Amino acid sequence: MNKRYWLRLALVGAAATLAAAPVLAQDFPPKKAVTMVVGFAPGGAADAAARLIAKKLGDNIGQTVVVDNKAGAGGNIAHQLVANGPTDGSTILLGSIGPLTIAPHMMKVGYDPFKDLAPLSGGVHFPNVLVVNAGSGIKSLADFVAAARKGKDAVSFASTGSGSASHLTGELFALQIKADMLHVPYKGGAPAMQDLLANRFTGYFAAPPTALPHIESGKLTPLATTGLARPSYMPNIPTVAESGYPGFEALNWYAFVASAKTPGPILDRWNQEIVKVLRDAEVRDALTKLGLTPHPTTRAELTDFMTKESTKWGTIVRERKITNE
Repeated sequence: MNKRYWLRLALVGAAATLAAAPVLAQDFPPKKAVTMVVGFAPGGAADAAARLIAKKLGDNIGQTVVVDNKAGAGGNIAHQLVANGPTDGSTILLGSIGPLTIAPHMMKVGYDPFKDLAPLSGGVHFPNVLVVNAGSGIKSLADFVAAARKGKDAVSFASTGSGSASHLTGELFALQIKADMLHVPYKGGAPAMQDLLANRFTGYFAAPPTALPHIESGKLTPLATTGLARPSYMPNIPTVAESGYPGFEALNWYAFVASAKTPGPILDRWNQEIVKVLRDAEVRDALTKLGLTPHPTTRAELTDFMTKESTKWGTIVRERKITNE
C-alpha cells in the first residue's frame, strides 16, 4: 500500500465525517411533531404557562409545539410518561415542584427525577395565594387559623394532587400554626378552583393565574401569599410571613425536563431555545400578567436548584409523616 492509498482513505473518512455533521444538526428540531407534556388539567397555572411558551417555541423553531395535558396523581403520571417516553427530543415536559422534588419522598413513583429525567431549564416561579370562598365568613388569615384550631380537620384545604406544591404548602402551614387540616386532592388547579367556588372546602393555596380572576370578581377572599415579599400584582395582600409567621416561604415553580436518554446535544439545544423564549419581552410580560415570573437557567443550575428543593421538602414530608393518600 502506497502513500496515495492512505491519502485517499483519509479523504474518504473526512468526507464521511462531514456528511454525518448535517445529519446530527437535523436532529433538532426533531423531524416528527413536538409535544410539551403538562401534568395537570387544562385551565390551571401550568397549562397557562405551557401554552404561552409552546406558542413562542414553535414560532422560533419553525414547528408546532403541541401541549398535551396528562393529569393525574399530582403530575406524577406525566413525569413517568416522559421519563419512559421518546428519547429523540420530540417530547419535553413542563415539570413541577411536586413530582420533581416532593412526591418521591412520600410515595413510590415510577421514575427517579434525578436519573430518569434530564434538566433543560427553569421555567417559572410564583408564590401561591391562600383563598377562601367569599361566603365562608373568613375574612383574614387570623380567622382561618382560629377556625383550624377549633379541632382536628376543622378546616379543609384543596391541592392539585398529593405531593404537589399546594399540598405541601398546606402541610407546612399546618406545621406552623400547630393544627391539623383535612387535605382534599384534585387533578389540577382548575377543578380545585371550581369546587372552591362552590364552597365545598375551606381554603386553597392557589396559583395566581387560577385565583386572580375570581379575586377580582369578588367571589374569593385572598388571605395571604406564600412568598417572603408581596408580589407586585397583589400589593394589598399580606404575606404569611408578615402575618405572624416570620420566615414562612413556599414558592411554587415549573421547570422543563426531558427523558434522560435524550442525546446531550439535543438537551443543550432545548436549553438554548427555552431560555430564548423565557427572555423574550413579549412572553415575559404575558407571564408576569398571569402572576408568573420567568426563571431561565442553565441545565446545571436547574439540577442544583432541584437538589436544594428536594432536601427542603423531604424534611417536611418526614416531619409531617406524609404518605400517599
